[in-house]
Amino acid sequence: MAAEWSNTEAQLQYGRLDNPFTQTRTSTTILTLQHASGWKYGDNFFFVDFINDGERDGFNDTDVYAEWYPNFSLGKITGCDLSFGPVKDLGIIAGFNYSSDANVEKFLPGFRVAWNLPEGAFLNTDITGYKDIGYGDSAPKEGSSYMIDFNGAFPFSIGEQDFSIEGHIEYIHNRTSEFGDVKSWVFAQPQFRWDMGKTLFNSPKQLFVGIEYQYWRNKLGVDVTESTVQALLVWRF
Repeated sequence: MAAEWSNTEAQLQYGRLDNPFTQTRTSTTILTLQHASGWKYGDNFFFVDFINDGERDGFNDTDVYAEWYPNFSLGKITGCDLSFGPVKDLGIIAGFNYSSDANVEKFLPGFRVAWNLPEGAFLNTDITGYKDIGYGDSAPKEGSSYMIDFNGAFPFSIGEQDFSIEGHIEYIHNRTSEFGDVKSWVFAQPQFRWDMGKTLFNSPKQLFVGIEYQYWRNKLGVDVTESTVQALLVWRF
C-alpha cells in the first residue's frame, strides 16, 4: 500500500556517552536514518543507528542498532471513530529491536494509545512486552519484561523562528538474565530543534540543528546513570 504520508531523516549526533561496564565516558558519533509513514491501516516507524566511539573495548565499536514499530490503527481498520475524551485512536503495535554488537533481537508486542493534540503535534503511549527472540555469545539471554514508552513531537514558533521538541521516554521493567538481575531503567532522549533551513536558506522543514539530551537511569540494566548533551544536525529528505 502506498504511504499516505512519509517523513525520512538523517541525523548526526556527537557527544560523550558512558560505557556502563567499564564506567568510562568516550566521545561518540551516531549517524541515524529515521523514517515514519502512514498507510491505509496504520503507520510505521523505524530507525537505524550507526555508532562509533573510537575505542576498541567491545562497546559501541562500529555498532549498528535498529528498532521498528509497525502500528495497526483500530480506527482505520474498523472504519469507526474510536476517539473519546483526550484519546484520538487505539492501535495494536509490534516492535522489533536489534543490536549487532551484542547480537540481540527483541520482540515487543502490545498496544498504542494515540492522544488528541493540535495539528502538527502528536503523542503516543505504547505499552508492550519485552522478550528475547535471539541472542549471541556476547550477551546473556534475558527473561521477559514489559515496556512503557511515551513518544511525540511538539512544534512551535517564536516570532519568525520555528522550533520543535520531540523524542521519547521509556521505562523497561527489571528482569533476570543468566548472570542475575537486570535492573529496571528509565531512558529519555528529548531533542530540541531549530529550523535553520527556513531561516538561512528559505527552505523550511529540511535542515535542523539543536541538541539531544540523553538521560539513562540504570543504563542497560547496570547501576550507572547517564546524563549527557549531544550536538544534533538533522537533514529531512
